[in-house]
Amino acid sequence: MILEPLVIDTDAKAYVAVHDLLDEPAADAALTHRERQIRAHTRDVVAREIVPRAAHLDATGEFAHDSVQALAAEGLCGLVFPDHLGGTGDTNVAYAVAMEEVTAGCAATSLVFMTQMHGAYPILLAGTNEQQHRYIPPILNGSRYGALGITEPNAGSDVSSLITTATPTADGWSLSGQKTFITTGDRADVIICFATTDKTQGRGGVTAFVIDGDWPGVTHGRPFDKMGMHGSSTSELYFDQVAVPRENVLGAVGRGWSIVMSSVVKSRISASAQGIGIARSAYARTLLALRGIYGDAIPAEHMFALAQLRGRILQGRLLLHAVARQVDADPDITPGHIGMMKQSCTDLGFAASVEATRILGPYGDLAVLGIERGLRDSKVTQIYDGTNEIQKLLIGREITRSLKEMR
Repeated sequence: MILEPLVIDTDAKAYVAVHDLLDEPAADAALTHRERQIRAHTRDVVAREIVPRAAHLDATGEFAHDSVQALAAEGLCGLVFPDHLGGTGDTNVAYAVAMEEVTAGCAATSLVFMTQMHGAYPILLAGTNEQQHRYIPPILNGSRYGALGITEPNAGSDVSSLITTATPTADGWSLSGQKTFITTGDRADVIICFATTDKTQGRGGVTAFVIDGDWPGVTHGRPFDKMGMHGSSTSELYFDQVAVPRENVLGAVGRGWSIVMSSVVKSRISASAQGIGIARSAYARTLLALRGIYGDAIPAEHMFALAQLRGRILQGRLLLHAVARQVDADPDITPGHIGMMKQSCTDLGFAASVEATRILGPYGDLAVLGIERGLRDSKVTQIYDGTNEIQKLLIGREITRSLKEMR
């Protein structure tokens, strides 16, 4: 009886048609012609290459290699990077709409996709010309996988508490420690590792290093079993007296904290776009499932719920696009502004998935519809890239500063 979600997972034209129908003029009005082109192109690639694999990746835990390679082959992994490094030099808004499209098709693929950008961006931000040309193009073309090594068993959002240390040697540095919950960590070829180089300096004693994943002393842990995002691997990384050449310091010694803070602006745009993409997928699949169950006579109570959900998704999209546009104009946007976007959009992805399962009742629990997958995938977006509790803390701090300025 419920055929439409199955059809859109195997028929690229049907997938594109459904999601074209859900585009909102109020959001499209703020996009440039180029940004709409990128959205259309990404949607087409996702329909052909990503969506047909999504359920299989979730069921088997197979890494989304082929899906990411398809995105890289279409030049979509380098949207915010300059062309001389293999990118296309597009806006953060273009990246956000592309991320939304990839996520709507397969959230796990989107997590690998965005981690490629997250691994390459600090090198663009603070790397030397040699570092940029050596490491960035292979990440953007998909021939190497990148990873961001920040979180430790006892240090997550508080980077100044890192236990991983780097001590000076005659030729550079010796790095030892452990990282955990590292996306793509099990297969990372390029690792941006943050380590403490001076424990007395707090945040000022954190330094970033570019590490090759096959260097002696680097050990990749086995992927964790997870609730969602099964097509994306998450593991631990171990460093045992890894000899790091002096030229692999990223930026200056002691500048690691500033690199983290500049990088999370991009990563929180990624997570926010994931929230909108998951919410939109939940809405589309619920609408099609209801049509499969009721035909054209969908009960009013369900239409009321969909109407409310549609409005919330539009609000989230407008927030995502507006903040991404603000980042294009001013990269030094405050943590509170980024935090409002990240917290609101990822909360929306989870809430929309919960609401979709409620509307459909027993049907919402069926794996074949893909809605319960979105519910599982969405939860982690509220946790990584700074938990939403951390985002509220950052927002609250800005409110407090504003009140003090009123005196």
